[in-house]
Amino acid sequence: MFMHNKRLQYTVRVSEPNPRLATLMMEQFGGADGELAAAMRYFTQGLAEEDPGRKDLLLDIATEELSHLEVIGSIITMLNKGVKAQLSEGQMNEAELYQMVGATGTSAKESILFGGGPALCDSAGVPWTAAYVDSRGEPTVDLRSNIAAEARAKIVYERLINITDDAGIKDALGFLMTREVAHQKSFEKALYSIENNFPSGKLPGVEKYASVYVNASQGEGDMTGPWNSGDQWERIDDLTQTMPIDGGDGTAMVTLSSKDAKVAKQMAARLVSDPTLDPTTGADLGAGPGAGRTKTGDMGGAADIEEAPVEADATAKKTVAKKASKTK
Repeated sequence: MFMHNKRLQYTVRVSEPNPRLATLMMEQFGGADGELAAAMRYFTQGLAEEDPGRKDLLLDIATEELSHLEVIGSIITMLNKGVKAQLSEGQMNEAELYQMVGATGTSAKESILFGGGPALCDSAGVPWTAAYVDSRGEPTVDLRSNIAAEARAKIVYERLINITDDAGIKDALGFLMTREVAHQKSFEKALYSIENNFPSGKLPGVEKYASVYVNASQGEGDMTGPWNSGDQWERIDDLTQTMPIDGGDGTAMVTLSSKDAKVAKQMAARLVSDPTLDPTTGADLGAGPGAGRTKTGDMGGAADIEEAPVEADATAKKTVAKKASKTK
């Protein structure tokens, strides 16, 4: 059961309305790394979690994320207070009102459709989607994803802090940003409290491939470090060793039933290409400047298609006539 306390988790003090800033703040309301996405991610994970400790942790943080959604939503509402009132009462003339709504940039929809209230959209007006919830139902996967999500949200809050000089907003955003740090710490503790948490899942990796590093991008800028060299790695610089790395012939195969094999053979015969043919195509007929080399001319559009000799055409007609008489 949920109960709502009318006091915010953190006091919001906005010095003056600023619709453009409100638009940018929408990223943390209905965006991919926003508070709603975080709350839904942790709620769904918590409801499915079997471990009582992790379940409690996830539901605690999920509920707190809803309180953060309320804080950021309140900031947006205060920043839009002026435009909301003017749109509602129409006290300004058309030009002034148009200019005010235009100041919201990409979120004119927010002003016109939602009346300046916080909507479940990001800063570009893209609606929130459950696709932002990337849970997989495996704690060692989801906890790592949660750590990354909190880190991403922390960076977004940093950028929002950097674009405002409103002291009250900076203060509230600083609180929200710091809670992302705290949640990262909690999720890391929960992850490392699971014995043998790497690699994720139950099945072990194939040993002979687990410590191979393939230097697949070679040239200027190649570097070595503990991520690709040293005792923990079997480094491959000769790329011919990876083609294929399993020692097979590198082809794709499937064993078909006799029925499927017969049909596959028929299909291959029907669709076979004749490399001796060089037909005139639509690209040749419609070629213009810049088409490159075509049958109409070296660079396209310069010459007519060469016509077949009259003698050959006459011979062809005789051949057709003979075949027709034989058929009769």
